[in-house]
Amino acid sequence: MSDPGLVLGIDIGTSSSKGVLVDSRGAVVARASRGHTTSRPRPGWFEHDAEAVWWQDFLVLARELAASADHPIIGVSVSGIGPVLLAADSSGKPLRPAILYGVDTRANDEITELTGEFGEESIVERGGSALSSQAIGPKWRWLAKNEPEVFDQARLFLMASSFLVLRLTGEYVLDHHSASQCDPMYDLREARWAPDRVAAIAPGIAMPRLAWPTEVVGAVTAEAAAETGLPQGIPVTAGTVDAWAEATGAGVTTPGDTMIMYGTTMFLIQVLSDPRPGAGLWTTRGVFPGTYSLAAGMATSGAITDWLRELVGGEFGELSAEAGRVPAGSRGLLMLPYFAGERTPVPDPDARGVIAGITTAHGRADLYRAALEGTAYGVRHNLEAMRDAGGGARRFVAVGGGTRGGVWTRIVSDVARIEQEIPRETIGAAFGNAILASVALGREPDIEAWNPVAEIVRPGADADVYDEFYPHYRSLYLSTVDTAHFLARHSLAGMQRRES
Repeated sequence: MSDPGLVLGIDIGTSSSKGVLVDSRGAVVARASRGHTTSRPRPGWFEHDAEAVWWQDFLVLARELAASADHPIIGVSVSGIGPVLLAADSSGKPLRPAILYGVDTRANDEITELTGEFGEESIVERGGSALSSQAIGPKWRWLAKNEPEVFDQARLFLMASSFLVLRLTGEYVLDHHSASQCDPMYDLREARWAPDRVAAIAPGIAMPRLAWPTEVVGAVTAEAAAETGLPQGIPVTAGTVDAWAEATGAGVTTPGDTMIMYGTTMFLIQVLSDPRPGAGLWTTRGVFPGTYSLAAGMATSGAITDWLRELVGGEFGELSAEAGRVPAGSRGLLMLPYFAGERTPVPDPDARGVIAGITTAHGRADLYRAALEGTAYGVRHNLEAMRDAGGGARRFVAVGGGTRGGVWTRIVSDVARIEQEIPRETIGAAFGNAILASVALGREPDIEAWNPVAEIVRPGADADVYDEFYPHYRSLYLSTVDTAHFLARHSLAGMQRRES
């Protein structure tokens, strides 16, 4: 007879948090979610209040799910947005809001400074990735230079997952994958902190001990049990970054597997057996020991369609249906989707969106389809960069809210000429956490059985049309970059004048 105990998985996302209870057969027996806001106090800044967002979301979800459990909860795993920088005092109390991942571009000067200090080749060789707005090192340097009163009090470095682990167990620990995104402070091949670089960037900060996401790192304390409603003493795993938990939940665990996550931003993860440092991409440690990953992230994707929906009216389902009736190529429109700069494979926070070919004959359906096509061209560009870096993609799995309706995934399959599997659970970082907790408990879950493929999307006749458009997409950035940078400077100056 199967162990009737339940595992709890909770994920803290950019705009919402989700939780699930999963039984020993992989069935989701309860779900809960809670929305929250991301603070944008200045242009290019994105922050979360760790107490009000991360901990309060966890409390609400844990209490709701614990109250609904019809069997004992026997394990917990958490994930969250990352990499992020939360500076805390020696007791773990946050000293300021957390600075978010690559969407926060405040540390551009520090990226240049640290690249000059250590050398780009050395940074990539030792850590796997060139410095970008995704990297943690420049954010620490920014904090030291711009908020020295905070930096001087800081003793601990936390991310969303490790903050929750600390609150639940009292253990100060970070998983290897999350640490490997802390460029240039982690040694990728040695799987440890790089002490010389930590000392140069974050002197006085005690780096957390490292563990794998599938390792039990502590147990729920009596205090945490009283606050959360969880049983005292149950094991808690190290946790990880949300996208990697999502990949695990989708079964992207074997070298050659690639996840394409359709969300506010488009994110891609390819599992590797060996590191493949590549310019313009992120090479990291994987979720499981002995694995690595090659990752790419666009700065916007679903954010553009959300912006368009607010601009032109209508609901997502309605706009998707209209876009589905527009022929491939959006009746002569081509969109560069760099509406918030770009992360990979064009690391340019000052890139800007472009809509080329627009006329008075175009309507909202054409614009909406052009946005979907623009992000699909971005996916193809990132997949080509992964291939050029030595990645060997053999299987593609699509996840995220953008997989609903079928139009977007169909366009991506046509543009990139790939076959995509869509699993039953498509919004699955919390579900991935349940899998990680189950592994830590020795259950050896069969992920294919827990989250089987529900649909396969294959390229169709429109692929030939997109092959004609794609070279023009690639050249559009190069031909407009000087203008985009000029406009970005004026946009920032205008925002600063308005704030003052």
